[in-house]
Amino acid sequence: MKYTILIEKGKNNFSAYVPDLPGCVATGNSLDKVKTNIQSAIELHIKGMKEDGLKIPLPKTISDIVIVAA
Repeated sequence: MKYTILIEKGKNNFSAYVPDLPGCVATGNSLDKVKTNIQSAIELHIKGMKEDGLKIPLPKTISDIVIVAA
C-alpha cells in the first residue's frame, strides 16, 4: 500500500506523520532519516492494528502542491 506522508522541518530535525493512520508519527535528524523512520513506523503501526484485530485504513489522502503569488 502507498500511504501519503507529510514532513515538516523543525528547528533541529524533521517530523513526519500519516494522515490516514492517526497516531503514526516519526522524527529524524535528516530528510532521509525521517523517511526511513516513518516507513518503519507505518509497518509497526499496521502490525499492531492487525494484532489488535482492527481494520487497516486504506490510503485515501492525496497530496499536491499549489503555487500562489507572494
